[in-house]
Amino acid sequence: MNRYFKAEITKNLPLNSKNNLLTLFPLEPVIDPEPGQFYMIEVSDSYNPLLKRPFCCLRKTPDNMQFLFTVRGKGTALMKEFRKGQVIHLIGPLGSGYPEARKGCTPVVIAGGTGIASLFSFIERTPDSSRVIYGAKTKDELLMLDELRKAGIRLTVCTDDCSFGEEGMVDQIFMNFLRSNESIRTSCVLYACGPRPMLRAVAAIARDNNIKGYASLEENMACGFGACLGCAVNTVKGYKRVCKEGPVFPIQEIVW
Repeated sequence: MNRYFKAEITKNLPLNSKNNLLTLFPLEPVIDPEPGQFYMIEVSDSYNPLLKRPFCCLRKTPDNMQFLFTVRGKGTALMKEFRKGQVIHLIGPLGSGYPEARKGCTPVVIAGGTGIASLFSFIERTPDSSRVIYGAKTKDELLMLDELRKAGIRLTVCTDDCSFGEEGMVDQIFMNFLRSNESIRTSCVLYACGPRPMLRAVAAIARDNNIKGYASLEENMACGFGACLGCAVNTVKGYKRVCKEGPVFPIQEIVW
């Protein structure tokens, strides 16, 4: 099966003024993605803009694929105008995904804002064992909450403005969780995606508590194949490409 394929847009649902849930129907056989892998999505059939945009696959079912996106610039503004029946080109799945948690380990999932898109399918695969901490700046930026609750996971939510959920930011809630769950602290594995400051904070807590884990990094990409080197990040093993060796890295390898 080819990683380059066409898909028909079946729904482009606004979740709020900034975020949409895009549903696509692949028009040819496609490779099933691992949680955390991404796709390069065509945003226009013209040369302006020329480059595709990278998005993690939120969920894939036998019938469709779903992506979350936030309107931030010209490319995503064009995506907001996608209409039912429109056919677009995609490349994927690309990059590395989240490894499965070893038997006896408790996955602790930490998501910030649209970082939930990278982690959603991983959570769906481990609903009975995952502990999920999900934060955003405001209540409106907490996405897919109903679907997360339906999954039956142990979910804690918070907002930076303290308008919804638990008080405190995700790193504080993560720290409190570890203090009150000593038995889990020694057996948990961290899975995280969100803004860089959030990842840096939870990575420091993981380091101080000898917790291993994985983080998905968000960087600007041009090619998606590792050729242009535009998405390289510094690690303890030298510079690595987010699109090729990532986007998921062992959290202890990243130079924050």
